[in-house]
Amino acid sequence: LLKSVRDTNPKHGPGWIAAARVEEAAGKTAQARKLIMEGCEICPDSEDVWLEAARLHPPEQGKTILAAAARRMPTSVKIYLKAADLESNEGAKKAVLRKALEANPNSVTLWKAAIDLEDQDDARILLSVAVEKVPHAVEMWLALARLETYENARKVLNQARKHLPTERAVWIAAAKLEESQDHGDMVDKIIEKAVRSLDKHEAVVTRAQWLKEAEAAEAAGAPLTSAAIVKCTVGRGVDNEDRQRTWADDANAALSRNAVATARAILAHSLAAFPTKRSLWLQAVDLERKHGTASSLDEVLEAASERLPRTEIFWLVRAKEKWLAGEVDTSRKILTEAFKANPDSEPVWLAAVKLEWETGEIERARVLLARARERASTARIYMKSALLERECKQFDAALDLLEEGIRNYPTFAKMHMMGGQICSEDLTKNRENLDHARKFYQRGLKSCPNNVVLWCLAARLEERVAEYSAGSANAGVTKARSLFELARLKNAKNPELWVEAIRLERRAGNDKLAISLMARALQECPSSGLLLAENISTSPRVEQKSKSADAIKRCPDDPRVISAVAALFTAERKYDKARKWFERAVVLDSDMGDSWAKLYAFELENGTKETQENVKQRCVTADPKHGELWCKVAKAMPNRRKSVAENLEAVATFILDKSTTVPN
Repeated sequence: LLKSVRDTNPKHGPGWIAAARVEEAAGKTAQARKLIMEGCEICPDSEDVWLEAARLHPPEQGKTILAAAARRMPTSVKIYLKAADLESNEGAKKAVLRKALEANPNSVTLWKAAIDLEDQDDARILLSVAVEKVPHAVEMWLALARLETYENARKVLNQARKHLPTERAVWIAAAKLEESQDHGDMVDKIIEKAVRSLDKHEAVVTRAQWLKEAEAAEAAGAPLTSAAIVKCTVGRGVDNEDRQRTWADDANAALSRNAVATARAILAHSLAAFPTKRSLWLQAVDLERKHGTASSLDEVLEAASERLPRTEIFWLVRAKEKWLAGEVDTSRKILTEAFKANPDSEPVWLAAVKLEWETGEIERARVLLARARERASTARIYMKSALLERECKQFDAALDLLEEGIRNYPTFAKMHMMGGQICSEDLTKNRENLDHARKFYQRGLKSCPNNVVLWCLAARLEERVAEYSAGSANAGVTKARSLFELARLKNAKNPELWVEAIRLERRAGNDKLAISLMARALQECPSSGLLLAENISTSPRVEQKSKSADAIKRCPDDPRVISAVAALFTAERKYDKARKWFERAVVLDSDMGDSWAKLYAFELENGTKETQENVKQRCVTADPKHGELWCKVAKAMPNRRKSVAENLEAVATFILDKSTTVPN
């Protein structure tokens, strides 16, 4: 077939190449060489045939073949490149390429190959010739500029601009050159001039291309050039009504590609155009917090506070950053300025109180809270006032503040809770304080009948009446049971109330009643992760597997269910599986402190120091705020000032202690 191709069209080079390769594949190298040489004679102007002939022959013969090819086709770049490649000596390679350049002075590819073989000084000489021979090759101009001194590089780039008026890379290189010499003022001028010149010469450069150049300049270590490009081009082709949204999206896109300086420049330009847009300032603050320095974050927060003095968050974040850096006096000054702009702001008052409170200036905090109650009275300010007194063990003062607060804000449930807790937990356990605690809870339930936590606290108090010498334990359980029943009437389909009622019966030893309540609860709340997790953990071992399978079907993404299943794997010593499920729980909801504590407790028993530390660090980063056990420990008075890591240790220890005791 290939013979007929050659006979029919002998001048067709690919036919000869194919025939030679068939012979080569059959192991007939001599026949392949003979055929391809015949092809060279018949198709002397086909560079592919010559190249194939050189490939099939040993290097020395290949050189001879390519020399003949070069004589026949002196303008073939591929022939010369292959000939240079066959040379093992660098000097011989240079000689071949220089001969090639004599025949092809306008070949950019040959110039590049020749320059790559030279050292810096010789490369500069070759490049200076190359830009004369191929003035349209922008990479040659840029390479020469990089090798020259500052003054000579400026001259080279000026020449390049004359030869290539529509090439933006030359202008950008000039800007980078000035930036490298710390001539920041020149960078903006060059980029502005570049945009005008390119527009004048009708060079089409899209906004997206300019932003890509800005990111490339940043990656090359030229953030000022990047910022100048953004400043001059980010608004091109964007409608006025779309500017804010488009620029915010551009900044996010640049950040996703790790172009921090470009994103910062886009946001700076956006804020210059929209200085009162809160969302843009928040975006800028977030960028500096994650990618900037403490000083750059402070500068942005200061500017935001000046532009939006009535927006408390910028004052508060700035004050907190200064406080965390140990600059307490600076933090106080910032909050003083915030007071001037926001005299009635609850968050500002509470931030000032927290600063004094946390730094041990209790009297100053007390005075601030008293002023706040006069000038910016809110339920939270009353609650914080009472909390301060409670922490200082001034329980009478705390109760007086709570009474006053409840009169002014009767529907704020937390004050009723705190009053009940002070009377039942902090004061002496006697009949009088029990009645006082009951009074707080009763008023709270009357004003806030839908607050589940209040119902639970009131029921737990009744369950413990024996501790106050005010009745038997059975009477307390009966009263608590009736409270839960009333709570469920007023708050139907509430899983928290069901779980508390079930636990009450288990603590009282009424296991059958607890099982009955669980069945009713799951009928009323079939998709409650809290109930399903409780059902798994309290069921007999033989039923736990089927209960967990059912729970996963109903709530596949509930962290409490996932943690309960993980605990099941731990009990079965399937530690790898257990770890995966605990990890899945913290990924599903990183704000759930219980999941972190259970994972940490698992690692304490079955992991290494490294895995334990890894979990602790991730938990600190996540800074969880929710979870039944987490809140119980973290919000306990002795733990109020403890760090996330300390609370994690405490909750994990509680879980491990609980697992070693037999549940009631």
